Amino acid sequence: MLEMKYKFLANLLRNELSKNGSKCGYRLPTEAELTRRYQVSRQTVRHALQLLAEEGLVQKRQGSGTYSTGKVKDAARQQIAVVTSFLDDYIFPTILHDAQGTFAREGFSTLVYATENRVGAERDILLQLLENPVGGILIEGSKTALPNPNADLYLRLRETGVPMVFLHGAYTELASFPCISDDNYGGGYLLAHHLIAQGHQNLAGVFKSDDVQGPQRYHGCISAIRDAGLPILDRCFRWYDTEDRLEMLEQRHPELLHRFLAERLGTATAVICYNDEIAYLLIQELLAMGKRTPDNVAIVSFDNSYYSQISPVPITSLRHRDKMGQIAAEHLLHIIRGGTGQSRSLEWELLVRSSG
Repeated sequence: MLEMKYKFLANLLRNELSKNGSKCGYRLPTEAELTRRYQVSRQTVRHALQLLAEEGLVQKRQGSGTYSTGKVKDAARQQIAVVTSFLDDYIFPTILHDAQGTFAREGFSTLVYATENRVGAERDILLQLLENPVGGILIEGSKTALPNPNADLYLRLRETGVPMVFLHGAYTELASFPCISDDNYGGGYLLAHHLIAQGHQNLAGVFKSDDVQGPQRYHGCISAIRDAGLPILDRCFRWYDTEDRLEMLEQRHPELLHRFLAERLGTATAVICYNDEIAYLLIQELLAMGKRTPDNVAIVSFDNSYYSQISPVPITSLRHRDKMGQIAAEHLLHIIRGGTGQSRSLEWELLVRSSG
């Protein structure tokens, strides 16, 4: 327990040094002051200060106190900020695990932030990273399909020399920044082509509107429909945003999907879903309405997550051929070492299950 406490305190003090101790001579609070401030024992404080001294970040002067050595910038350069939309998003834990493992093998630690896909929260985090620079930033942008009010901060970070790589999708205004994403257009095309090959002629879709992956996946889907000479049924495509998603998941409120099935599905016999999360909810709503999958409506989606396997009807889904977290981390490390940054799209492969 003591070990956990002093390491946690040491991390807090590193942050304080990052803010105040970039120059040699910054004096940390006394042991007594730290004991009162953080409600820990004097022994815990001494262990934490000793750890910082071993890292070369502070030095103790007899009878005077503990002072910064000015090396805190070097320590900060060994930290990578990983910024995501939702920490509990069903695919992010795997991406984070792969990225952290890659960084750790090269001696980097990670600081993890979550924006909840809100541009205001994203701005606060970017301002914090400007104030406390790190060695690199791996970031999933917020509402990437919409105009970005935080482009100024991204440009300021780049001007300071901090390498950055985007995950999943980049903003139109920041097209020059490297991005590791899925081949979303190709994925939408592949799923639609799969359904058409099964004999479906009227296709529907449910896509997310405020992240760039949604329009890209929709584009691939309707392109495949067009190329097959089939009608594009605009009314049969439903869009939802981040707030709609939270209502469906957190408030257990499936009204959006119920109305889509009851009022807009029409003659469509198959639905392409933005991801497994939506496909899972849609299948449950179909069953509640007395319809069967795939007999009445076939369902396919993206991500091959645990949702695709725990669903009442196992979901036909696309999976990544490569580990996005590892590839993104390796690319960021490549830039940190002086390499050039280039965007890359990762291919999908189709796993056919019972839903379509």
